[in-house]
Amino acid sequence: MSDEKTLFERIIDGEIPGDIVHEDEHCVAFKDINPGAPVHILLVPRKPMPRLQDGTPDDQGLLGHLMLTAPKIAAQHGVGDAFRLVVNNGADAGQSVFHLHLHIIGGRPLKWPPG
Repeated sequence: MSDEKTLFERIIDGEIPGDIVHEDEHCVAFKDINPGAPVHILLVPRKPMPRLQDGTPDDQGLLGHLMLTAPKIAAQHGVGDAFRLVVNNGADAGQSVFHLHLHIIGGRPLKWPPG
């Protein structure tokens, strides 16, 4: 793993701006700079974790916290229970920043399959 901070770590640390919509002791959420829907928020753990499979049993509480926080953020942004939660895991799945993050997407009808 690189010693260089990811883009998301730099946003979390306040080194570069982000449109932050939620912060707590475990995670930060901010608006995606290239949204795919009217509501497109990235939910990022403060703990650097490149991909989902890099988590350990010790991360179970953190991962659960992310899953429970996402619906609250969605509701605060007017999409209620009509949102999609996406994790792109690995470059072939579309992950471009290797710091685990959940996309909270909503605000328009979403099709299946997603792509």
